[in-house]
Amino acid sequence: MAHQHRRHTQRGFTLIELLIAITLMAVMAGMSWRGLDGLMRTRNITQTQVDQITVMQTVLAQWQADLDAMQPVPTLNDAGVTWDGQTLRLTRRASTWRVDGSDAGLWVVAWTRRDTPQAGNNQGVWVRWQSPALQTRASLQQAWAQAQRWGQNPSSEDQALETTLVPLNLWQISYFRGNAWSNPLSSGDAAIGSASSNGGALPNTSATPVTPDAIRLLLELPAQTGLRGRITLDWVRPNFSNTKT
Repeated sequence: MAHQHRRHTQRGFTLIELLIAITLMAVMAGMSWRGLDGLMRTRNITQTQVDQITVMQTVLAQWQADLDAMQPVPTLNDAGVTWDGQTLRLTRRASTWRVDGSDAGLWVVAWTRRDTPQAGNNQGVWVRWQSPALQTRASLQQAWAQAQRWGQNPSSEDQALETTLVPLNLWQISYFRGNAWSNPLSSGDAAIGSASSNGGALPNTSATPVTPDAIRLLLELPAQTGLRGRITLDWVRPNFSNTKT
């Protein structure tokens, strides 16, 4: 009888007990997988946003670099930069050197926003155009006119020199001149005196254009850029000193 009792106490799990254990393990595995899947999705979304922000930072750094290297060209672009309400054009020092180490010359650079009707909701993209390095006034004049044409109605030849940057809903440009922010088109890119709040002096559109003391860039970004909403970036002329009291 002792032998039989010992045999009964050593019996294994029943089929029902095994099924319950397997079911519990399956439930726990499923819950663990859902947790891991959520972590992976969160990581992917975060990485995508980081990548988008990095791209935007790179684009804005290029914008700043173009303005920092701005080089006015007498009789062609005395202010170094011009804005026609749609396209911003500027002449700047080339950042690359020739093989022999000599100065590469100047670039003509243009920025514009282009509609993408296929995206809907009046969405667009920010686009940058850059000419080859230029050494002669004739080539600068040709590239300057080409940049204007590119901003209005680009040909396939013009588009070969452009780079599509980031999605962009809208952008605005303001100049700081005469101790006040103003629309660049309001003064024709010409030198102006200080204007008072009650009307002040009229712009002197016949004066020689001068480089703005500062340029304010306002962007409205869609969600796919990782920075949805409006951002403002101010560029200040390196040798500008505000003497306003």
